[in-house]
Amino acid sequence: MRPAIEAEKLGIPSVTLAASSFLSLVQLLGVQEGVPGQPYAEYKGTLAVESEKVIRENLKRGTFQEIIQALTLPPGKPQREIASADKVVLKGSFAEIQDSFYENGLTDGLAIIPPTQERVEEFLRFTDRSPDETLAILPAANLRATPRIIAANAVMAGCRPEHLPILIAAVEAAADPLYNLEQIGTTGGLNQFLLINGPIIQELGIPHDIGLASRGPNPAIGRAFGLILRNIAGFRPGEQYMGTFGYILPFVIAENEAESPWDPFHVQRGFDREASTVTLGGTFNWGGQAFPSGTDPEGLLKIICAEIVRNVIIMATCQFGPVQMMTVLLTPSVAKAIAAGGYSKKEVLKYFFENSRVSVRELSFEVKYGWGTGAGVTLPQVVAEGWGMPKEWAHLRPEDTVPVMGYPETIHLVVCGDLTRNKAMTLYGVYNRPSTKEIRKPAHWENLICKACAAWKPQG
Repeated sequence: MRPAIEAEKLGIPSVTLAASSFLSLVQLLGVQEGVPGQPYAEYKGTLAVESEKVIRENLKRGTFQEIIQALTLPPGKPQREIASADKVVLKGSFAEIQDSFYENGLTDGLAIIPPTQERVEEFLRFTDRSPDETLAILPAANLRATPRIIAANAVMAGCRPEHLPILIAAVEAAADPLYNLEQIGTTGGLNQFLLINGPIIQELGIPHDIGLASRGPNPAIGRAFGLILRNIAGFRPGEQYMGTFGYILPFVIAENEAESPWDPFHVQRGFDREASTVTLGGTFNWGGQAFPSGTDPEGLLKIICAEIVRNVIIMATCQFGPVQMMTVLLTPSVAKAIAAGGYSKKEVLKYFFENSRVSVRELSFEVKYGWGTGAGVTLPQVVAEGWGMPKEWAHLRPEDTVPVMGYPETIHLVVCGDLTRNKAMTLYGVYNRPSTKEIRKPAHWENLICKACAAWKPQG
């Protein structure tokens, strides 16, 4: 798709061959990349599970003719323009506003709080940035992210005004090229999450213990970031967000720094312990957990390694190299038991990398059947084709093992969750690397949050 767009920019006639569900994405990308009316042809089928005979029949049934037409007819007009959120003006009843926002694709399907000018202005008191300052241009829609537009989405999601600095920092994290935001629309269903560190956790009462992703302000902040992805970055399910089975709402977690035996995550990222930060990450999975038990630290580490292996997409980790991330969540009790055995955080991460392994036999099976390469493809063939695997892997024996995470720096560790439970959970994704930004608090922050807490405190 993108090579065809670049060819068109150079004046070379091209056509994008796309499956039926990707046609709207082709049109949108053409508009966003400055090539409206990008020629395309539809393939009505699923290449990875079809025989050569079926593929030929599908191509003859109309795809070839569309390719010829796309290369010979003048380009058409784009079917849809993406509107800027700050241009939307609407008056009406509560129900009419809900209907209009829903019909225009501005919501996640849930009811919103109307982002009136009064509500947005209340949020803007919690930043020293100019309301219409361009903080970032977010791909793939390449629209401007300003404090005013971010605040409007935060209002819609049900956030409180004091949450705005977190969302501004999250947008800055998303704009970091190393995060690779424009690729989150992968069909794998890559879910986004925010990790919060620093004093702001206590200042705003952000939960970091039992049920942390589902309590307090965490769900609203996560939902607000999801609306920002939709309305500024342009990721809408079935258009740019191409997850085969869809997505959960972005979620928020905070580290329990007081109960961790090691330095918190943001300190490892180079920030001062007293700084407040937000880290943006991505994961394909949520919910599956290991139950590390006993007092043997190496036994605890081994069962966590098994959980890492269980949640990795083996072929993806080989192909994507450093452009991936594995975030290990440990409850404080497990972290303390490992630390009591003499393991530093650096040593724990080293252990995870060196001992989370699969056999070459398993890897070869994935190569053959699990990555769209087609039955009969061998490990030496994909190594020779430069899929990112070390060349020496082509000569390993079936019983030999290789690490499932190709680089040690792709594994991260966060202490959070129920204080009384022995749990570990892994969050794995490709395309993304964690992006951490400092949360910039406005002048007189302490006075602002005191007044905000008093205003939101239940009366009676």
